[in-house]
Amino acid sequence: MHFQKSQKEKACYPLPTVKKLLEQKRKRETSSAPPSCSTASYTAGGAASVPVLASVQSPTAGASASYTDMGAVRYDRWEVPSIHQAHSSLQQCSPFTFMSSSSITPNFTQTGQMLATGYINGSADYHIIRCFTRGVLKVFILHIYTAKGLREYAFAAAEKLRELGKLDSKEHKGKTALLVAVTASQPDIVQDLLSLGADISICDVNGQTALHLAATYGFPRVMQVILFAGLRVDLEARNFEGLTPLHCAVISHCATMKAINASSSSSTWLADGSLQTQAEDKLMCLRLLINAGASVLSQEIKSNKTVLHLAVKEGNIQLVRFLLSLQLSNMQAFINMKAHGHTALHMAAGLHGSPFQEELIRLLLSRGADPSIRNLENDQPAHLLQSGDTGEKLKLILKKKSASSRRRFTSLQDQE
Repeated sequence: MHFQKSQKEKACYPLPTVKKLLEQKRKRETSSAPPSCSTASYTAGGAASVPVLASVQSPTAGASASYTDMGAVRYDRWEVPSIHQAHSSLQQCSPFTFMSSSSITPNFTQTGQMLATGYINGSADYHIIRCFTRGVLKVFILHIYTAKGLREYAFAAAEKLRELGKLDSKEHKGKTALLVAVTASQPDIVQDLLSLGADISICDVNGQTALHLAATYGFPRVMQVILFAGLRVDLEARNFEGLTPLHCAVISHCATMKAINASSSSSTWLADGSLQTQAEDKLMCLRLLINAGASVLSQEIKSNKTVLHLAVKEGNIQLVRFLLSLQLSNMQAFINMKAHGHTALHMAAGLHGSPFQEELIRLLLSRGADPSIRNLENDQPAHLLQSGDTGEKLKLILKKKSASSRRRFTSLQDQE
């Protein structure tokens, strides 16, 4: 039996990528008659002008100017061409059919490629990008300038987008330009965006606010800008994992300390200096959050762990020392808080093989940890110790502390 072949469907030819347009533009520039529209844009009045920023040189990849007062820098206005003018511009600049702004959808892959390959690194490339991305993608030019640290261009774009009500537009991972600036460690741009009215409480697809991101990546300068911007910041905001910024800072610091310990115990003779710097920056973020009023008593939602539980569980002796050095009115209650029945002392007793187990136990006991508290399985910390000489030694320390606590409690009863 013979089946009649179905007629082949027409091939669907996708629109050209920005990369292809740039390649075609550069080929035309090398020819004898370069197009006149390569560096011109249309203003609202129809006159051609070059949209370069006043008193600002064309940026280079990775360049970032430092200004103490952005208000002193003047920028030319970004004029949005009309549909008819944009149509004429695109017909001159490329052989492809113009689409209205409503039919243009942001291609995040292309935007990422432009950023990664450094296509947005000069005014000529900027004009082509502006010509091609007149629609929705124009919003994300601010994200690109922010990620590359181009403060002057980012400020000019942010001013225009504020007028359009799109300053807090999100990319495909839910990040606004402010969140991109935080992640890229651009404190000056963060300050500019906040001064222009960027929403400090907005979060990405993971529920991470600007403060969560600064704490996670360990950017103290960015965190200082956020905390001292004079805005109302929710220090106890929780991401979708139930973590506050302080929890994120502790978890991130523990990961860095684990990497340092692994590096120092391996064949390398010295721990990586960059890791040490990261650990110091993350500890500084912890200090800033606590000084600003973040609560060390906050418990994460999944297992009710406090920052002390998180630090002890990872054997982070540096962070435990810091937390126990805080002047808290309820330090004993803080140390003996439970996370699914386990106190911090239970967790320290379960750190079999850790080089800091004994020091952690002694430190917790010295600050008021109660060795007689039982967990949900009715176990005291002594019951969770390892077998062998080390376990017996630690068990003796816990028993002495327990006996001392009982004598003190009896003495107080007699006095009453």
